[in-house]
Parts: sequence; C-alpha cells; structure tokens
Amino acid sequence: MDFGLILINGLGELTSPTTAAFALAAIGLSVHFGYTGLLNFGQAGYMLVGAYGFALPSLAGWPLWSAFLIAVGMSLLLSLLLGLPTLRLRADYLAIVTISAAEILRFVVSSTALTDFTGGQQGLNGFNRTFAALNPIPEGNYGIGSLTYNSYDTWVRVFAWGMVALGALLVFLLMRSPWGRTVKGIREDEDAARSLGKNTFLIKMQALILGGLFGSLAGVLFILPRSLQPGNYATTLTFFVWAILLLGGAATIWGPIVGSMVFWVALSLTQGILFGAIEAGYADFMSISQAAQIRFILVGLVVMALVIFRPQGFFGNKKELSFGV
Repeated sequence: MDFGLILINGLGELTSPTTAAFALAAIGLSVHFGYTGLLNFGQAGYMLVGAYGFALPSLAGWPLWSAFLIAVGMSLLLSLLLGLPTLRLRADYLAIVTISAAEILRFVVSSTALTDFTGGQQGLNGFNRTFAALNPIPEGNYGIGSLTYNSYDTWVRVFAWGMVALGALLVFLLMRSPWGRTVKGIREDEDAARSLGKNTFLIKMQALILGGLFGSLAGVLFILPRSLQPGNYATTLTFFVWAILLLGGAATIWGPIVGSMVFWVALSLTQGILFGAIEAGYADFMSISQAAQIRFILVGLVVMALVIFRPQGFFGNKKELSFGV
C-alpha cells in the first residue's frame, strides 16, 4: 500500500475543480438554509440547469459570455418557478418541490426523445473548447512534485477558485448589509419581520434566486474538467452539498469552503486506503465496487457524529441554528 500516493491524491482534492464546484454550491445552499431558513433539497437541479445552460450554447458556437448568461438565466427561471407557488407557504413545501423538480429535470434531459438536443443518457462533450481557447496560461506543467497539472487543468483550477472567492466575498458583504440582517430576521421569526413592514415573500425570493445563481455557476464549474452526464445530478449530489454545509457550518463564510475540502479529501483518502488494502490482500472479503460504497458509509458516519456532537459544524454558531419555521 503506497501511503505516499494516497496522501498526494488526497492533497490534490484540496484545489480540484470538483471541490471548488461543491464549495460554490454549498455557499448557495448556505444563503438558502443557513441565512434565510429555506429548505432547498434540489441544489442538484440548479447545478443541472446551469450545466446544460452553459453547455448547449457553447456547442452551438455562441460566445462564452452568452453561455454564462444563459446559465444564470436558467437558474433565475427555475427559482421563479419554484418560489412563486411555495414561498408563501410553510418551509416544508419548498423542500418537497425542490427535490421533486430536480429529479424531474434529470429525467427530462435523460429522455431518449431529447437525445439529439441534450445527448440523453450519453450526455454532452466538447462544450469546453471556447473556455479552453481563453486560457491565458502558457502550455506546460505547473505545480509542485506530484501535484503538477497541465495548462488547461491549471486554468480550470484558477478560474474555479476565483469564482468561489468572489462568491464568498459577495455573501460576506451582503450578509453584513441591511438586506442581510433582514434575511436573518426572517429566518429567526418571519412573523416578526412581517409585522415590521418587511416584504418577506420578496426577500425570500431574492435569497432563493441568489443561492440558485451560485448553484448554477457551480454546475458550470463541475463540468469544465469533465463531460456532462445527467446521471451525476441525482439526489445524491444534493445530499453531498448538504453534508458539506453541515461539516463546515451553516450561515458562515468559510464553512462551505472548508467543508468541501474536508469532504472530498476524506473521500479520496478513504478510497485510497480501502483500494490499497484490497490490492495488498488485506481486505479480500470485499471487492473494489463494494469498497467504493463503503467509503461513503464511513464518511457518512463521520458526518453523523459531527451533527450529533457539534451540530454547528466547524465554524458555525449554535445561535445560528435557531429557525422560526
């Protein structure tokens, strides 16, 4: 078992585009749940519309900026469709609608009737050529030792973490503004906020749109280093984002970022150890496919323990766990 290689692979996840994508998605979920108290169980749906909203115009030869605008527009439309009929009702209605909408969207884009348009179950490839053409980094390898990446991989990582930094900064500034204080007030006691003359429906809609925007941009980051596969947007993806948010702490700036890093590094290290044990003959009782599932069980147990013994997460505050829903 090569522990050095296992550790290097784990460290590589600290700066991977996947880690950045989930960090940005968790920032959006933090706006929804952590700051506003909205129960969104369909963040995978926002990531899906963002991914397809970016990929389809790119494949059609549209400019890169228009592809990003369409991805953002798709998230805005989805927020309106989900929020208008539910945000005036109890919080659990939004939870039911979002998880259902995410699954409906996944089945729609996977439909064989739309194969010529969405690629069906096979997904889409080649949509990142326009983005790669804007790569300002010269050809070559960059990094330290085994953590070395080619020009495009380095460009994706720089761009992805730049987006995360901008997203975190925007949330930091907004939540310290009067709008952010109103959002927190709605989370803690919506009736009291309404009695003070606040339009709680409008503010919750704004929060839903903002968090959905982060989710759709996270969907773009998620596909830049890989093909677009509809199977990646199952309910499991939303649960990963929730696990990351709970690890780092809701209603925090650093929580989603550190939570994403810890989550993906833990998965990588667990996979490396289990696969290495099988290859070395120490775990003949399980197969590679079983080990791939066991790693999620082990990480899930750690998340459960954290929720039990430190429900506020790494950076959270217990006072932020009080919701008037």
